[in-house]
Amino acid sequence: MPKKNTGQTGAKAASAAGKTLNSANATKAEKSAAGSALSQVPNSTGQTSAKAASAAGKTLANPKATKAEKSAAASALAQTPTRPKKK
Repeated sequence: MPKKNTGQTGAKAASAAGKTLNSANATKAEKSAAGSALSQVPNSTGQTSAKAASAAGKTLANPKATKAEKSAAASALAQTPTRPKKK
């Protein structure tokens, strides 16, 4: 079973995520990653799901993604549950 990651989205990343969600140019993957990041602000117990982590990875790989979109995606990925290493 994956360990719980207690990381949370900071104020700067939350602001970037909000900008991404309000952007008319943001893709569905970018908005998904931003939403996941916002669900993990302090006083929240949310963690990034596998689907949202995949969207965040696509956002980081997208050369057209803005700095704010990539910041939100990175924050979401930082809060994925940790998985045990394969032997």
